[in-house]
Amino acid sequence: MQTVREKAQKGVMIMGVCNGFQILLESGLLPGALMRNASLKFVCREIKLEVANTDTKFSRCYSKGQIIRCPVAHHDGNYFVDNDTLKQMEDNKQIVFRYAENTNPNGSISDIAGIINKTGNVLGIMPHPENFIEDAHGGDDGRLLFQSVLESKN
Repeated sequence: MQTVREKAQKGVMIMGVCNGFQILLESGLLPGALMRNASLKFVCREIKLEVANTDTKFSRCYSKGQIIRCPVAHHDGNYFVDNDTLKQMEDNKQIVFRYAENTNPNGSISDIAGIINKTGNVLGIMPHPENFIEDAHGGDDGRLLFQSVLESKN
């Protein structure tokens, strides 16, 4: 983990999906924590995400407010931060993806599905955009995340 922290401090782009998001939170690279889903059940299904911020290296190819499809598969995906941290994150535009209206599968505060650090080079996201990058695999809504990363490369 020390190497990952060092890379993050140097501005290298890092993305953690699902359990990877949990690791980024537990290591302190991102604020907050993941708790058991509000339903206390494992959730595995397709959900809808709203792109909340397109001014990031991870979301620049999307349109603000765009609704995308993405699968989730988790038992501990309920993202939580205290109210002060939530306000700071909103002020800093660190919330990149939210569960679209009435689709929050886990009880995450403020419908948060994906966040970045203050410098914008570390993304944590609970859903699995990597599973929707080709039509043959159910859809390609996740492809623009990876295209955004490629276009952002220094």
